[in-house]
Amino acid sequence: GSKKGEGSSSSVPSPPAKVWQPGVDNLEEGEELQCDPSAYNSLHAFHIGWPCLSFDVVHDSLGLIRTEFPHTVYCIAGTQAEKSSLNSIGIFKLSNISGKRREPVPTKSVGNDTDMDSDSSDSDEDGEEANDGPAAPILQASSVNRIRAMTQKPHICASWADTGHVQVWDFSSHLNALAASETDVSRGTSTVSNQAPLVKFGGHKDEGYAIDWSPLVAGRLVSGDCKNCIHLWEPASDSTWNIDANPFVGHTASVEDLQWSPTEPFVFASCSVDGNVAIWDTRLGKSPAASIKAHNADVNVISWNRLASCMVASGCDDGTFSIRDLRLLKEGDSVVAHFEYHKHPITSIEWSPHEASTLAVSSSDNQLTIWDLSLERDEEEEAEFKAKITDQANAPTDLPPQLLFVHQGQKDLKELHWHSQIPGMLISTAADGFNVLMPSNIESTIPARDA
Repeated sequence: GSKKGEGSSSSVPSPPAKVWQPGVDNLEEGEELQCDPSAYNSLHAFHIGWPCLSFDVVHDSLGLIRTEFPHTVYCIAGTQAEKSSLNSIGIFKLSNISGKRREPVPTKSVGNDTDMDSDSSDSDEDGEEANDGPAAPILQASSVNRIRAMTQKPHICASWADTGHVQVWDFSSHLNALAASETDVSRGTSTVSNQAPLVKFGGHKDEGYAIDWSPLVAGRLVSGDCKNCIHLWEPASDSTWNIDANPFVGHTASVEDLQWSPTEPFVFASCSVDGNVAIWDTRLGKSPAASIKAHNADVNVISWNRLASCMVASGCDDGTFSIRDLRLLKEGDSVVAHFEYHKHPITSIEWSPHEASTLAVSSSDNQLTIWDLSLERDEEEEAEFKAKITDQANAPTDLPPQLLFVHQGQKDLKELHWHSQIPGMLISTAADGFNVLMPSNIESTIPARDA
């Protein structure tokens, strides 16, 4: 974000824009924050009625690697409404997500329209706006703590309800209806279904937030609750599961997040309010194979790097996040990076599915940050760059060199996800709705097309 003075006239030049740091800088009287649209290849905002604590991007059949605008995405989300009777699971399609191709230098001036709540604040090439697609079905449900779609069968989704139940749903008919519909039909409307879940598991002793599908074994699931118990689900058929009534127990407080290994089908990781990250092997009994004192406060979220499977990231309630190399566990200190940039709890963390060294983080400080761990400060290169540019960015000099991007404008950020099929695209949810963003400085390795 940048800030500038109000009340300037044509005869009085505006003061130069400067980078504004939340939690560090204060807004003075007469100053306002403005989004710099040139920082994004695409930026859109939307909401589905009620705030959503959790959502997931649904893997689709539109192409494994998509680089051309406009884009279409499918998502599922669970609401936190004022009354429990109003809660639902929303299945929605975002079509015609517009944006601009990456260019080294902007070819046209950028206007001063900085309304972050508009559908299109990203200086679109074609002026078209994203819309929330046709006939988005909404299913009645309890308040949803977390929701996840299975990678191998995206129409199968699991959700944690505040009632203490874990439910598995089959949304194939709804997703098929969305995929078959035209974008200009029933735009923004929704239908309500009272569909029953495939499974409703009540074996947890409390509600929870931790849940994850295995990326290697279709249908394999783990769910963890606030009473420090983790249950393993094994698929018995396409619509039934054998759920182990004997839980995995190793944490002394609430299990906050779970992540399956991207390479070992029997191995998963967990994090807890007790400050620990644990590694489990389902073949070795109900105790963790390894337990690491990861942080000095609650560990809220973890992410296992699918491109560099030795790396696990963890985000803490004190605003810090750490990167661990599991190959160094036996040596004692496995931390290879630790960041104290955020000052409020980390609410979500996720490695990029396209760049092994890149991850995104969201925090209660209303910031979404993107980091590239491969970057190091090069003072000579910085001096050469500054000598070439005419406009000074007035950027802070004390930022970590690994910090690639800061996205603001959302209130009470809850969760973020990279789109696995659209390099560089992030979707985030907050108390005031969703953002879809593609920062212009996020480079992704795109496979060369065949001639």
